[in-house]
Amino acid sequence: MIQTCTIWFSALRPKTLSASIAPVAMGTAIAHGDGAFHAGSALAALFGALGIQVACNFANDFFDARQGADTADRLGPVRAVSAGLISARTMFAATIGVLAFIVVPCIVYLTVRCGWPFAVLGALSILLAFGYTGSRWSLAYLGLGDLFAFLFFGPLAVAGTYAAQAVVWSWTPALAGCGVGMLAGALISVNNLRDEPTDRLARKRTLAVRFGVKFARIEFASCIVAAVIVAIAMAAWTSRWWCVAAALAGIALLPSIRRVLSGMSGRLLNRELGATGKATLGYGLLFAIGWNL
Repeated sequence: MIQTCTIWFSALRPKTLSASIAPVAMGTAIAHGDGAFHAGSALAALFGALGIQVACNFANDFFDARQGADTADRLGPVRAVSAGLISARTMFAATIGVLAFIVVPCIVYLTVRCGWPFAVLGALSILLAFGYTGSRWSLAYLGLGDLFAFLFFGPLAVAGTYAAQAVVWSWTPALAGCGVGMLAGALISVNNLRDEPTDRLARKRTLAVRFGVKFARIEFASCIVAAVIVAIAMAAWTSRWWCVAAALAGIALLPSIRRVLSGMSGRLLNRELGATGKATLGYGLLFAIGWNL
């Protein structure tokens, strides 16, 4: 039983789940600052975002194994389906289960309370959970995963969380979301940098494969620097100066930038992936706290 729970916990890819929590924290903080906080909608946004990411991770496990992207030569953590720890059929069923029993109820709740844009956004998110690695023409295999991560874990997530509570869309949370979206892009870039050798063999044309590992290293560093700049710019633009504390999370990744740019590769990059995930969560929480001080 304990071993089974450990396998499923690993399949959740816990180091990356901060990419869902951080934007919800930011959108909720901005709504609270505007006197529009709504607990039910905040929780629906949180569980909906986590559900979408978990479903996407499960689907990736299923599809990457089927398409040969996850092999015994994989440099990242063991993937359950390719390693034979969970059957493909069970993993696919788990994906459907998360979507049906967690994501869909959240979408329905937010649609009833806030209107049709949430039905559209929810349906698109579900499609992209399968479309991320579902075929040779999916986002990850075409090198569009970085853009997807930026948009759906950045501007759309923060603005959507705000709108779920304030029942109005605003540019302020969307712009603030660009910072955490950049860190989500950094997560994807360091992941793709690590997996470049095996992705190339599997014809998974991530940006690291398309443009080379040097590009991926620069992309990682640039995303982090951009996130810091966004935090500083939002503090200056809104005069909510304490939210600049979010920049500290990006600055904390300077050692990671140095190591990645110096040529670190392979399994050693798993440490930088974990550090980036923690920094993403820190960025979102520091911004949320600072926004209302």
